[in-house]
Amino acid sequence: MSNDSTKKIFTVAFSLCLVCSLLVSTAAVGLKSIQEDNKVKERKENILKAAGIYDEDASVDELYKQIVPKVVDLATGEYVDTDAAVYDQRKAAKDPASSVAIPSEKDLAGIGHRAKYASVYLLMDGNKLKRVVLPLHGKGLWSTMYGFIALAPDFNTVKNFGFYEHAETPGLGGEVDNPNWKILWVDKKVYSENGDPVLDVIKGAVSAEDPKAQYKVDGLAGATLTANGVENLVRYWLGEGGFAPYLKRLAAEGGEQNG
Repeated sequence: MSNDSTKKIFTVAFSLCLVCSLLVSTAAVGLKSIQEDNKVKERKENILKAAGIYDEDASVDELYKQIVPKVVDLATGEYVDTDAAVYDQRKAAKDPASSVAIPSEKDLAGIGHRAKYASVYLLMDGNKLKRVVLPLHGKGLWSTMYGFIALAPDFNTVKNFGFYEHAETPGLGGEVDNPNWKILWVDKKVYSENGDPVLDVIKGAVSAEDPKAQYKVDGLAGATLTANGVENLVRYWLGEGGFAPYLKRLAAEGGEQNG
């Protein structure tokens, strides 16, 4: 057979493809457990950052011992008997059996459906609750943004806020990652006196003279739609369709954790 024959060329090409596919498959299977471990570690790191106790020089697993993960029924605000370590809220939101459709007029976050149950993370000091960390997500300009908000034990004061996944425009909407912007959220108030979520992301900068400054955060220059998305997803997840029933229950119980 000639070295330049069509049959030989196809035979060599097929053999190379077969060998490469076997190598890729073997690597994928062999690395799967490592990838899963890395995903778990990364999620723990994001939770620790939201809780305000992340230390890159310390063991993630050791720091995470201060966190008590729970799964809560969003409709009732009650904890459910579900293993928080394995519960996948994103996956549940895609399953009709474990999710609910959000009426369009109430879908501030633009997500269509939400899981019936949600993960929550409690930063504890012995039996004392120091912070509650809540996952939230919603539509920005180009992407669904995923992040965490941490509240003080008054369940109204923001202690930390940020996103760990999004695809907003770098330098514009991508400024949701800017530490200088995220720090502006600290000590802002979420709820008005009548209990409605009213925290605003405004255009421009918040005036120190504004009597409602505690309910407002500076906007993102050139990224109004992303900023609107952030405001809307915060209001949705801290409203009645999100974590409000849970936070009200915690407040009524004085933040005590009994299950």
